[in-house]
Amino acid sequence: MPTRTTPTERQRRLGAELRKMRLAAGKTTEYAAGLLGLDRTKVSNMEAGTRAVSPERIRVLASNYDCADQAYVEALVALAESRKRGWWEQYRGILPQGLLDVAELEWFAGKLRSLQTVHVPGLLQLSGYARAVFDSALPPLPKSEVELRVAQRMQRQQVLEREAPVEYVAYVHELALRMQFGGRRTAREQLQHLCEMSEHDNVDVRVLPVEVGVFPGAGHAVLYACGPVPQLDTVQLDSAHGGEFTHAEAQLTKYRAHMDWWQDKSLDQKASRDFIHRTAQAL
Repeated sequence: MPTRTTPTERQRRLGAELRKMRLAAGKTTEYAAGLLGLDRTKVSNMEAGTRAVSPERIRVLASNYDCADQAYVEALVALAESRKRGWWEQYRGILPQGLLDVAELEWFAGKLRSLQTVHVPGLLQLSGYARAVFDSALPPLPKSEVELRVAQRMQRQQVLEREAPVEYVAYVHELALRMQFGGRRTAREQLQHLCEMSEHDNVDVRVLPVEVGVFPGAGHAVLYACGPVPQLDTVQLDSAHGGEFTHAEAQLTKYRAHMDWWQDKSLDQKASRDFIHRTAQAL
């Protein structure tokens, strides 16, 4: 089986979990290679996500690594089995891989929670607002690139509308509501849309008023995606040079605490919706 040159974040995650399981058992790559009848390099490639691994081999490794958590093992098996091309693959080679990885992460998540201090959440953006956000990039993006990113962002939103929609909790700072990306009219339409989306049973929008004062974190956007088991949760952080993914337990614990803090300090659903409505009327 040939190796992959550019594994997706999901493929890298499966490999990382296999490596973590092996190290927890105190086993070497030579031991794993002997179990599977492979050479050491192929095992290393599997753990790097550059080589596919079958469900049968995952179960063999887990059994010999003395991993008794069957829910975790079956979640890894599901990761290995999900090889169907997602809608985001149409953008491979024309948009940065990180944007595709975010779409894939959202698609397979059991629940999504996000923090936004500058923008309205991407999953709740209208195309005009999204276009204004991408137009603000430095160095400026070509118009064709902006339109591709807008189209891909709009398609990401199908996770909220599909037959089995994902549960989504969006924590939005008041300042993000007052940022006029695209001008007053675009901003007003965006806030009205935010109110409408917050009426959906699977969408919970919570506003953090400025009067609360300081908040934890560096102010960057955070996406917390719940996996099928807690060990497979993932955090995605926005930065000026692109998205970063982390799944170290210490980081997951920290960002769970961040989300819980925002849940505790933000307005409830109705008060948040009323706040957004008043802000839109004032524009």
